[in-house]
Amino acid sequence: MHDSITWIGMDDHKESIVVTAVGHDSEGIKSRFETPTRCGEAGASSEDAKEDALRRRHRLQKFLLRQGRRFEGKSWTLAHWNWIRTQKFSDDNAQAVLSEYLQALEQELERIKRLNEKIEEQSRCPEIASTVAKLRTLRGVDTVTAMTLVSELVDMNRFATARELMAFAGLVPSEYSSGGKEWRGRITKTGNAHVRRVLVEAAWHYRHTPVGTGIALRKRRDGQPANVLEIARRAELRLCRKYRKMTTKGKNSRLTVVSVARELAGFVWALGRSH
Repeated sequence: MHDSITWIGMDDHKESIVVTAVGHDSEGIKSRFETPTRCGEAGASSEDAKEDALRRRHRLQKFLLRQGRRFEGKSWTLAHWNWIRTQKFSDDNAQAVLSEYLQALEQELERIKRLNEKIEEQSRCPEIASTVAKLRTLRGVDTVTAMTLVSELVDMNRFATARELMAFAGLVPSEYSSGGKEWRGRITKTGNAHVRRVLVEAAWHYRHTPVGTGIALRKRRDGQPANVLEIARRAELRLCRKYRKMTTKGKNSRLTVVSVARELAGFVWALGRSH
């Protein structure tokens, strides 16, 4: 059975958009999404490892700052890594701490590499390969992000609307009411933390209006159906415009990115239900 799926999203400035994905096959939903919960655990593990690596980076940088060592340049570039490895301390304790911090970070990065290789392998499972490929047409959504979404969301059909998926990810604003008046606060953060984190991470890619499509993104989009490419194109145009418009009005960049991530969830919903 084929349906027409329409998402009508309303942003903070009362602008509306309609994304239509035609050709949803409800018969095949269950079989296509049975595998992610079994083979998608590496995605969540990779996200955990990234958080651990971030903490280890912060600890290493704070230690170096306490020792009066400051790198003049962009952090975690090749030059920064080379600078860290050349640091020497006359105090044996300080040198031992540096070695421990550095070794712990390198081990975490190796762990991420191993998990990502496993994720790449799992993404080719026939049951989920099509869904992963469709999600990867979105700017900022690579294989790891797509696999995390597939493994955590499992079955897009269980979300009757895009807003339900946004709520599942904890990206909808909290609401308060008193005396007939309503206020909106910060996002609830009561949903799935893995989904929320990868969507916010992907949303940062919409900070700048693209002048063209990069080689990597072109490869990810190659061979995808026209309706899938249309959804990805609308997402790119709308989300870049949203970020630019909100920041131009003085909105904080982090709050803006969360707002962009909320709407990105709507496009994920549309792609996940497209045929």
